[in-house]
Amino acid sequence: MRSRTPDRLCAEAVDLARTAAEEAAAPGTVGEHVDAVADGDRVVTHLFECKEPGYRGWRWAVTVARASRAKHVTLDESVLLPGPDALLAPEWVPWSERLRPGDMGPGDLLPTEAEDLRLEPGAFGGADGADGADGADGARVAPGVAELADAEDADVEPGSPAVQPDTTARGSIAAVAEELGMGRPRVLSRYGLHVAADRWEEAYGPKTAMAQAAPANCVSCGFLVPLAGSLRQAFGICANEFGPADGHVVSLGYGCGGHSEAAVMPKPPRPAPPVIDETVVDPLPLRPDRDGGSVEESGPGEEFGHS
Repeated sequence: MRSRTPDRLCAEAVDLARTAAEEAAAPGTVGEHVDAVADGDRVVTHLFECKEPGYRGWRWAVTVARASRAKHVTLDESVLLPGPDALLAPEWVPWSERLRPGDMGPGDLLPTEAEDLRLEPGAFGGADGADGADGADGARVAPGVAELADAEDADVEPGSPAVQPDTTARGSIAAVAEELGMGRPRVLSRYGLHVAADRWEEAYGPKTAMAQAAPANCVSCGFLVPLAGSLRQAFGICANEFGPADGHVVSLGYGCGGHSEAAVMPKPPRPAPPVIDETVVDPLPLRPDRDGGSVEESGPGEEFGHS
């Protein structure tokens, strides 16, 4: 059992402990003696302040010990340890948990875990795909498709049935499914679908400030591009280049001031056509000038500047 009272000889070996700390530390970085802690029978650890910049609150810990019935204290170890108010680095977090949206740049690769809950095996997921029978090319076929994997589709061509081809040029159901985009090894799981829906709902949903001030919802907007599948019932893509969510997935309950039917702009008023005065004005007759020229006759009073 560890003794709570430090051994007297070990507790008095402060100078020995300080000398060991100064040999391990940089010159002038070992401060005052803080405490002597009993680690066991005849084992004591001396603590000294650390004055090293950047190690605020740290302590040099030097452990000394002595053998039973011996009066000579020996050095055990010296190490720099954090104190109760030490300045510590934050706890290390794996990169997969530190990654945030927008962190990826050109050329970056984001590995996906094999057991990612957001994904599940697709209809033709390769050797590790969904449970089912093996196809002709070694790929596993999803349940319900195994009995159709070897079926062939015949191309209908004009002529007698006797000249119809026995098989198609592309082969089996698996090839047709791959052509339609169903040959992905993994697809979005229900959990991944719900997580994405919650994320989109938070960014562009009916509870946002923009939607609360909108005159109408996206469900009646002409700029909404509906999605396929089950997402069609709740989400679409905004195609209004002047809207705040252009190119983003929006909830049908979202809305903004760019709604197609929010305010129909009236046609701008066209100015009246210009009025052209085509009245012909007869020129005034000319009278001889004093210098021998001719000037236009002025009206009464105009010669003297009277109106």
